[in-house]
Amino acid sequence: MSSAVIRIQVGSENPVKHGAAIKAFSRAFPGHAIRCDMVKAPSNVPDQPMSEADTKLGAQNRVTYCAHQDKKQKFQYYVAMEGGVDLFDEGPATFAYVAIRDSNGALVTGRSANLPLPRTIFNRLEQGEELADVMDDVFNQHNIRQKGGAIGVFTNHLETRESVYMQALILALAPFLHSEFYA
Repeated sequence: MSSAVIRIQVGSENPVKHGAAIKAFSRAFPGHAIRCDMVKAPSNVPDQPMSEADTKLGAQNRVTYCAHQDKKQKFQYYVAMEGGVDLFDEGPATFAYVAIRDSNGALVTGRSANLPLPRTIFNRLEQGEELADVMDDVFNQHNIRQKGGAIGVFTNHLETRESVYMQALILALAPFLHSEFYA
């Protein structure tokens, strides 16, 4: 392993998001040690974003907060993930936006795939509940958000919240991995 260390900061204290960031950066930068810190970063959107626009803005707000609070520039990358829901032509779905910002200020935003949601669950979200709380209630679980999430439950754990975040992060890293093509 190279002695090079890449330091990243995740704009969340959620261990699922922390794990996704470490795994994504480890795969994208093999041979580097990945050091990852977490910080509680505000999204400045509702706790349960109900639109693509709010979800995207939440991820971007979190990553911007991380970059601006790092006065000593300890980190090479700042990372944020925001889960949300929206009603599409095909029906309600949950998804995530990810944002990665480097220490030079370059920002890349990416998005995960959609997970279709049952209309009964979406109806409760429209009434002001959060997806994690609804899932805990419907499936008689505790803290689904820090486990596989709705994605894990509805895919029989073939995919999880962490795996979906990880894939979205890896895709969003492409411009950093090949900056010569994205100038």
